[in-house]
Amino acid sequence: MVAIPSEVAPQPSESKSPLHAPALHESGLKHTSGEALYVDDLPAPPGLLTGLVIASPHAHARVVRRDASRALALPGVHAVVFAQDIPGVNDVCPVKGPHDEPLLATDKVFCVGQAVALVVAESAAICRKAAALVEVEYEVLPACLSIREAIEQNQFIPNPFFPTPHVIRRGEPEAALLSAPVRIQGECMTGAQDHFYLETQVSLAVLEEDGAVRLWSSTQHPSEVQEKVAEVLGLGRHQVTVEVPRMGGGFGGKETQAAPFAALAALGAYYTRRPVKVWLNRDQDMEQTGKRHPFWARYDAGFSEDGRLLALKADLVSDGGWSNDLSHAILDRALFHMDNAYFLPNVEVVGRVARTNQPSNTAFRGFGGPQGMYVVEEVINRAAERLGLDPAEVRRLNYYGEGAASETHYGQRVEGNRIPRIHAELMDSSEYARRRAEIEQFNASSRWTKRGIGYQPVKFGISFTTSFLNQAGAFVVIYADGTVQLNHGGTEMGQGLHTKMRAIAAHELGVAVERVRVMNTATDKVPNTSATAASSGSDLNGQAVKNACDTLRERLRPIAAKLLQVEGAEAERIAFAGGKVSHPGQPQRTVSFEAVTQAAYKDQVSLSATGYYRTPGIGYDRNSGRGKPFHYYAFGSAVVEVEVSGLTGEHRIRRVDILHDVGSSLVPTIDKGQVEGGFIQGLGWLTCEEVLIDTKGRLLTHSPDTYKIPALGDAPEDFRVSLLERAPQDGTIHGSKAVGEPPFMLAIGAVTALRHAIGAFGPPRTEVQLMSPATPEAILRAVEAARSARR
Repeated sequence: MVAIPSEVAPQPSESKSPLHAPALHESGLKHTSGEALYVDDLPAPPGLLTGLVIASPHAHARVVRRDASRALALPGVHAVVFAQDIPGVNDVCPVKGPHDEPLLATDKVFCVGQAVALVVAESAAICRKAAALVEVEYEVLPACLSIREAIEQNQFIPNPFFPTPHVIRRGEPEAALLSAPVRIQGECMTGAQDHFYLETQVSLAVLEEDGAVRLWSSTQHPSEVQEKVAEVLGLGRHQVTVEVPRMGGGFGGKETQAAPFAALAALGAYYTRRPVKVWLNRDQDMEQTGKRHPFWARYDAGFSEDGRLLALKADLVSDGGWSNDLSHAILDRALFHMDNAYFLPNVEVVGRVARTNQPSNTAFRGFGGPQGMYVVEEVINRAAERLGLDPAEVRRLNYYGEGAASETHYGQRVEGNRIPRIHAELMDSSEYARRRAEIEQFNASSRWTKRGIGYQPVKFGISFTTSFLNQAGAFVVIYADGTVQLNHGGTEMGQGLHTKMRAIAAHELGVAVERVRVMNTATDKVPNTSATAASSGSDLNGQAVKNACDTLRERLRPIAAKLLQVEGAEAERIAFAGGKVSHPGQPQRTVSFEAVTQAAYKDQVSLSATGYYRTPGIGYDRNSGRGKPFHYYAFGSAVVEVEVSGLTGEHRIRRVDILHDVGSSLVPTIDKGQVEGGFIQGLGWLTCEEVLIDTKGRLLTHSPDTYKIPALGDAPEDFRVSLLERAPQDGTIHGSKAVGEPPFMLAIGAVTALRHAIGAFGPPRTEVQLMSPATPEAILRAVEAARSARR
């Protein structure tokens, strides 16, 4: 028997709505028991074959010769597929236009890990033997392996729709910089990050009648997988069905990059006429897939002597890898979030995407927002250090205000700004002032160990910046016995989306959550979906689910009125709640929801409905750099305390206090988990997850023994997470706010705290030189630099 902690136990569904109440994750118990089914857990269809990718060993080379004859002669090998064997379009680029990402390499390869061929055989072992027998001859070419090299060689990935770099400008930054009392100039880099989802990339393809194909794919974007598979096979999308049972994590890594492996599985099935599964082990996944984009930035900022940010100019260059993927949209969001929570009166930000011979980098939690925010936070930290001010106070001085001071550099007003309120409440609850004073006393008396504290606010825009993606659908079915099947376009990757959607459906129909079954996401149930990304899964799909349930409830209302003997306008007062249907004026006359659905079935009333939602008022003009790219903003703040060893560069997180705005939380326990997980993942990016390659472009950090993600010992010793109370959001599903990405950037507070501790090794007003990620080596170098300033 599994004990359920009382603080997360579901509320009695017979008495109140499941909305805004604690609840278990709908798959939580299945995860712990092993009952949860992922793609690789599905029963193997008869005749299942294995597909294995043959990847390029070179960062840049010309393909001179291919020969699969020896491999095909090996018993158990059914096919070896090259680019010329693709029946449709050899391209899986997610953006219309560039066609710069062939599924299988043609005459050149552009990174280590690029797919060159697919081997299909009876087992993974035979695939490996066959792959060793496939002969591919290369002529190695010069490779570009870093942003700096790309800038020197003028190698940039053009935006397929706009010929010039993206520029956002306001005011007169040049003049403001010249007159600024304090000038901060410099460069900074943020590194790559591997998604390190628990479930690696996997797809299973099965042929059906009439040349159709069905795929089970671990993807955040089933409609894009459907589209790309159809194009590769030369089929219409109606002949391709994609189903997603659940994912063992995604974090953006399965938004676009699941499609190539699904297409390869489908290609294998096409040639062998048998089911084919393509599944990557951890090393293959890390070597063949893209990462979070590294960013390089050059900045020039002007401040007043009291710490007000007067002007900022910044050039951002991201490492796109070898092809477009989503690099330009990610760059756009980085530019949009250069302000974070601060009003920039005079600003110019410019962005470009570098082309390098590395795997094509892709979406990752925050989608460029963290990289953009990091720049302005670096600028503020340096200004505070130079001026001898508390960085938290410098941040407070620069928050968005009222009137003209509430408008972003791209022209959208920051409405409902909760940062000042969150700041005041968190400063009080975390006892920031007292603790900072105690830390100063500790540092004065401790030679080899120093402590630091940092305050980090976050303002994050919610919506897809590609406007047409802001749409979602749902399909809800009620059976005659009153039970419900819920289909929606979002995918479950562990974040609790299905838990929230089930709560919404149960609330709208007035039934217990146990009577609602969330079905696997599938393109034959809900078509033309957007990716579950941009923190929009609950916002978009929740509204679509509500819309479908509203339609069904209104169809049932006349049936209920007849059973309750209610007439005319009084029928509008009939309530659906707790599995019952009743009229508030006649509480003694109540019927069960099942009785109503049975009667509806007999009266020949349709008990299925689709729902649809599109976010209103979203738009942005790139040419003018003005618009409203976001529906609203999510806010949050964190106070982070660290301790640093000046002997080894190691650090530990002593305490973290977070106050985060999720509106009126749909399911508070789910949202708290997202805040905790997002912060820890951000901490990994900033402190320990270092992606390294050698001089030939080969990944050195390709498994857990060489790539360090945060472990239990890296988590805060004291971790306090609270959700902002009394904070409903207008124009969203039941007043809630998105929560997936915003907490990630709260971890930047750890950098501020580390800088505080490192600066204590040097003289007053030491400007800390800390690289990202802040590994022990980076911290030790920064400590030595601070010490040398004292000499």
